[in-house]
Amino acid sequence: MSLSSTHHAGVRPSTLHLPRGDWATVLDCLCAHFPAISREVWLERMARGRVLGADGLPLGPQQAYREGMRVHYFREVPTETPIPFVERILHCDEHLLVVDKPHFLPVVPSGGYVEQTLLARLVKRLDNPQLVPIHRIDRLTAGLVLFSVNPQSRNHYQQLFRQRDIRKGYEAIAPALAEPEFPLVRRTRMVEAKPFFRMQEAEGPPNSETRIEVREVQGALCRYGLYPLTGKKHQLRVHLAALGAGICNDPFYPELTAASDAVDDYSRPLKLLAQELAFTDPLSGAQRHFRSELQLDW
Repeated sequence: MSLSSTHHAGVRPSTLHLPRGDWATVLDCLCAHFPAISREVWLERMARGRVLGADGLPLGPQQAYREGMRVHYFREVPTETPIPFVERILHCDEHLLVVDKPHFLPVVPSGGYVEQTLLARLVKRLDNPQLVPIHRIDRLTAGLVLFSVNPQSRNHYQQLFRQRDIRKGYEAIAPALAEPEFPLVRRTRMVEAKPFFRMQEAEGPPNSETRIEVREVQGALCRYGLYPLTGKKHQLRVHLAALGAGICNDPFYPELTAASDAVDDYSRPLKLLAQELAFTDPLSGAQRHFRSELQLDW
């Protein structure tokens, strides 16, 4: 049995290579490795076939421990809050799936999100456990996400992002700047900050680059076009905040105003939209251009 056939409601299993220890069983090792999850919960998951060996077959409580053994398990969140926004499929062919992701929906499982993720929803909706996102956008950002439908052609499309052969266009609403020269290019070094989920600019050789243009001004606010050449975590949010134009409703930049696990205020979405993707199709040579059908309101 392949692991792709063991998906549950669109969620793929996580993998743990069992560390060195003197445990008698896999169950003992899991309990020690994940102290926040009780033995009763692991027993119940095993009873439902939610803990698997490398061959994709369920493991029982008596399964002997072996260092380095590969164990697959399904992350579960007991009370996962439904996210009341629906994704929209814009394009689907034998290789690619293009989707408009709503604000607040994560692309892949993380933290307290497992079933309520774009990937899980789409695998379930299309009954295709082979789906893999070719790139990611933040949970709080809305807009285009590209998925590979077919493992055979996946690497061709992943290469587009690795080699920066794809044009990405975003839009943001943020305070207007008195900057005299637009468009401008922001090139800085971005590094991890504290808390762990934030990023910041630092001294050193640039590792991030964004071209920023002004599209429309309305009072104290501006609609910016953003064209990232690189894809650092929170890049656009950090670059605008560093210029003095933190994106409207951003809880992390320029100041941290909400914890990463704070309850979402659906009336205040981050005013950032992944609006365009354009590239030369690596298989057909055709010019591909996708545009989000979502819009940022003032």
